[in-house]
Amino acid sequence: LSATHSAFQEAKSGCEGNFFSSLIQPINPVGSRKRIQKRNTQEFKGQSMAPNATVEATGVLNELDAETIDGGLAKDVTPLKRAEKRKIKLVWRNVIAFGYLHLAAVYGAFLMLTSARLYTIAFAFVLYVVSGLGITAGAHRLWAHRSYKAKLPLRILLAVFNTIAFQDCALHWARDHRVHHKYSETDADPHNATRGFFFSHIGWLLCRKHPEVIAKGKQLDISDLESDPVLRFQRKHYMILMPLACFVLPTIAPVYFWNETWTNAWFVATLFRWTFILNVTWLVNSAAHKWGDKPYDKSISPSENRTVASFAFGEGWHNYHHVFPWDYKTAELGNYRMNLTTAFIDFFAKIGWAYDLKTVSKEIVEKRVKRTGDGTHTTWGWGDKDQDQYEVKHATIINQKED
Repeated sequence: LSATHSAFQEAKSGCEGNFFSSLIQPINPVGSRKRIQKRNTQEFKGQSMAPNATVEATGVLNELDAETIDGGLAKDVTPLKRAEKRKIKLVWRNVIAFGYLHLAAVYGAFLMLTSARLYTIAFAFVLYVVSGLGITAGAHRLWAHRSYKAKLPLRILLAVFNTIAFQDCALHWARDHRVHHKYSETDADPHNATRGFFFSHIGWLLCRKHPEVIAKGKQLDISDLESDPVLRFQRKHYMILMPLACFVLPTIAPVYFWNETWTNAWFVATLFRWTFILNVTWLVNSAAHKWGDKPYDKSISPSENRTVASFAFGEGWHNYHHVFPWDYKTAELGNYRMNLTTAFIDFFAKIGWAYDLKTVSKEIVEKRVKRTGDGTHTTWGWGDKDQDQYEVKHATIINQKED
């Protein structure tokens, strides 16, 4: 467990490539940057220039150099230094631990289809849901983005759910996620999607953190997280609470309550379930940064991915989320379709445990869609108030009759 736990901890340095590095670092814009700088120097050579002027190229040069999630529009964010070489240092005990975990999950899937009791499968599904909500409603929407507030009973419940999920303590998860949003797809992004699908999915947990991730993480204000007694308690006792919540109790319960075998309990209710929720979370970092529409901002990689949203309780509406990270719904949906987390938060708002729910007004959404969207913003059909008036005016209507 300590080996796997270290996959979520900070690291210090890097070393040069091997097979894994070729998979997780397919893009290196440094060469093109130098060629652009050289060409700029040649073009300006011989022209009159202001005193002390420089022809050295600076700032954002291409898509891969975007310094912020909005392509450099956020002027308050310090430009990030990019590494001269993409270097990694594999943490081999993490490689081995995650390798075993996924092999065990495959075996667990086989047992689930052949010998596990229905109660065990249902139990694994319940744990998948509650641990997922511990990430989406807890570490993500409550603590990382402060998109709503929660009273003590709900914070305790979410901390328990989050501990079952075992994706590091909620405080560290929220800190790293804030870094991800503030410096998205730069070297300071913990799971920088420009380094490839494999890296953004799981590769970032198999190697040491980039120094920029550590540096920018230390600069962020997380005093609100550190002042929460629930988060402090979880972090202090995490290496006791996490093994009990994620591994021990989920394995013992099926054996004790409905006479499941130890093998089925371990591989189905524990390892398969945990591996599944891990990969669902990672798909938000990888697939939802690669495939889907971009109705709110076409200049960023995060996309609206319906499949990821289905499994991740609404986290796949990622283009909207990166444009409006403080919206507790993380989507523009008017219902709970593929957004279980919003339904969960709304339920606790009705009983008074969740409050100050923040969301984006229709006017703000419409302005952003028109300014930066890719044109895929949805309408329900003819007559939708969001329908483009140019379409209405120039549409061909066959066999038209006066009403």
